[in-house]
Amino acid sequence: MSRARSFYRWARLVVLFVLLGVFAGVLYLRVPARLQTGAIKLPPGFVLAVFADSVPGARSMARADGGTVFIGTRSEGVVYAVSDDDGDGKVDRRNIIDSDLFMPNGLDVLGSALYVATVDRVLRYDDIETQLADPPEPEVVRDDLPTDSWHGWRYMRFGPDGKLYMTIGVPCNVCRRDDQRFATIVRMNPDGSEFTMVAQGVRNSVGLDWHPETGELWFTDNGRDWMGNNAPPDELNRLTEIGTHYGFPYCHGGTVADDEFTGRSCDEFEPPVQKLDPHVAALGLRFYTGAMFPDEYRGRIFIAEHGSWNRVPPSGYRVMLVKLEGNRAVSYEPFATGWLRLGRASGAPVDLLVLQDGSLLLSDDRAGKVYRISYGP
Repeated sequence: MSRARSFYRWARLVVLFVLLGVFAGVLYLRVPARLQTGAIKLPPGFVLAVFADSVPGARSMARADGGTVFIGTRSEGVVYAVSDDDGDGKVDRRNIIDSDLFMPNGLDVLGSALYVATVDRVLRYDDIETQLADPPEPEVVRDDLPTDSWHGWRYMRFGPDGKLYMTIGVPCNVCRRDDQRFATIVRMNPDGSEFTMVAQGVRNSVGLDWHPETGELWFTDNGRDWMGNNAPPDELNRLTEIGTHYGFPYCHGGTVADDEFTGRSCDEFEPPVQKLDPHVAALGLRFYTGAMFPDEYRGRIFIAEHGSWNRVPPSGYRVMLVKLEGNRAVSYEPFATGWLRLGRASGAPVDLLVLQDGSLLLSDDRAGKVYRISYGP
C-alpha cells in the first residue's frame, strides 16, 4: 500500500511539473519579446530605424501633401497624426485626430481631407493639416456599413480613378451570409454615392494597391483557419475585371476546395497571382514607386505579413517581396525578418507607405511603432 501511495505521489508531481512546463511555454510564446531594431535582417545597404515611437496599435497609414502621416488603429480606437518637421527621419510632432472610434483601421487622404473608415461608418475630416492640434468634427460620408466586428476593420484607399475603395471582410471564419456586401471589395465616390461592388469571394483583405503602369488593383487576402498548419495559403490577387469572384467560401488559394461549402468547383473562380505562405496574415502591400532603393526594386510588391496566431510553429512576422514579370509573379521571398525569434514575436508588421524621399514606412501594431526603411550604399 505504501508503494502505491509513493507511486501516485510521484505521478502527481510529474503531472504538476509537466503542467508548469506547458504553462511556462505558453507564457513564453504569448509575452512579446523586446524588439532590437538591429536584429531585423535586411538586404545589404538597407537600414531599419524607428520613425515614430509611442503609437500604440499603429496600423494603416496615409500621407498628406504637407508630409503629415496619419495612422489608424484597431482596438485602440485612435487616429494619430505624426510629422517629421526637420526631415531627419524621425517624428517631431504627434497629435491625436480622434479617439473612441469603432476600430478606425482604414484611412486615406484626398486633397486636404482625411477619410477614416470605422467598422460601420466612413468619416471625413476637412482641411486636416491646418488643424492637427485642434481637429474638426468629422463629416459622415456613409453610416450604413455592416456592424459586425469580426473581420470588420476596414482597409481603405483612393484609387487612380478618384474613387474610394474599401474592403468588407466576413463576420466569421468561413460562412455564407445573405448580405451580399460581405467578402467583397467595394468602391464609392468621395461623397459616398454610387456604392458598388468591384470584387467578391474575398474573405478578409487588409491591403490594396494599384499597379503603377497598368493601374490595375492588386490586393492581399487572408485564408480561412482550422484546415491545418499548412493549408490554405494566403493570397496575392489581381483584379481582372469588375465583379470577379475569388472563390470564398467554396475555394481557397485557387485549388483548396472547402468541405463545408460544396457544389462549386475551384475552376470557376479567379486563382491568386501568388500563393502566399499559410496563416501568415498577409496585410498591407505596396508597389515600390520611389527612387531611393536600387533600380531592381521599382515595381516590386512589398507585403507586410502580420504573423500567425494558430500555427505551430508560428509563421509570418516579416516583410516579403514579390517580383513580377508582366502580371506573373516570379518570386516570393523575405525582405525583412527578425521579429520572430525562438517562437516569440517582438513585432507584427501591418502596413507599408512609400515616402516622398523614396524611403519605406512600416507600421507595427504589436510594438506600437512605425519604422523607416532607407537605402544607402
